[in-house]
Amino acid sequence: MNKKTFAVLGIVLMLLSALPAHAGAPRNTVEENVNKVLSILRDPKLKGEGAKETKKAKLRIVYDVMFDDVELSRRTLARNWNKFSPAERKEFVQLFKQVLEKAYIDKILSYTNEKIVFDREIPRGENLAEVQSRIIASGKEIPISYRVIMKNNIWKVYDVVVENVSLVQNYRTQFNGILAKSTPEELLATLREKVKGQ
Repeated sequence: MNKKTFAVLGIVLMLLSALPAHAGAPRNTVEENVNKVLSILRDPKLKGEGAKETKKAKLRIVYDVMFDDVELSRRTLARNWNKFSPAERKEFVQLFKQVLEKAYIDKILSYTNEKIVFDREIPRGENLAEVQSRIIASGKEIPISYRVIMKNNIWKVYDVVVENVSLVQNYRTQFNGILAKSTPEELLATLREKVKGQ
């Protein structure tokens, strides 16, 4: 993944955490709540290095409520999910969440008023949809698709695709490579070290 795509994924990870706590048209609810997250980033009271941790905390609250960590983890591990015990799955979900946060939080905070345009939503099956949008920055358009799932009458994000690069697929490839030679416990140990070193 090149640096440009990685940076854009950082912005997107923040944006996709902003889905609503109720069911409705996916496009409308994504757009509405992305604006809520953007308001955190644009809040003049949260400017400057001194407010950085406060801003992070506010974004984490939205993320924790709206992002489907289990669905993201399950789809990332794919067939390897069944190799993990219930306890190992639970730990993986928590560790993977921390890895993602570390990878993208600083890029999220580097958001500088890029324009975001929402185009359309496409049904992808029962309780599944894809919301297509674009980030317009420096005269360039970067296509973004949010993949959402409805569970218990709540829409949540389980994947995002930026310029044809899927967040889930990217990490799936990495983890499949590790699990082809190692056990679930060894992967967890690797993630523990990664989180510990953050």
